[in-house]
Amino acid sequence: MDNRNVYKIHQKDQVGEVHIADDVVAIIAGLAATEVEGVSTMAGNMTGELVSKLGMKNLSKGVKVELGEKDVVVDLALNLEYGYSIPEVSSIVQERVKSAIETMTGLTVSEVNVRIAGVNVENK
Repeated sequence: MDNRNVYKIHQKDQVGEVHIADDVVAIIAGLAATEVEGVSTMAGNMTGELVSKLGMKNLSKGVKVELGEKDVVVDLALNLEYGYSIPEVSSIVQERVKSAIETMTGLTVSEVNVRIAGVNVENK
């Protein structure tokens, strides 16, 4: 299983291994980021935009994950809503993504890098 992190569950005896795919960590990061007020959408590449227009939802769009032995580096590309503070929203996104990944996977998040790809100026 390439590009997957392996964790062992220890209870009384060794029960087995849990394999967590990169995509699972990316989905957790993407969902945590989009729940932050001020984040409009995740920014993706052209392929991701095409898939989105065809009606298929790519929950890891705009997220790049690099898994190490026990840590993870996350790169996010976001579109923000107009009128929100970029430094404040970015900081909250970093905290929420770090917390969500660490809570759900047991991985240590060493970096959460945020790139603001655009600003949504549409009136709601």
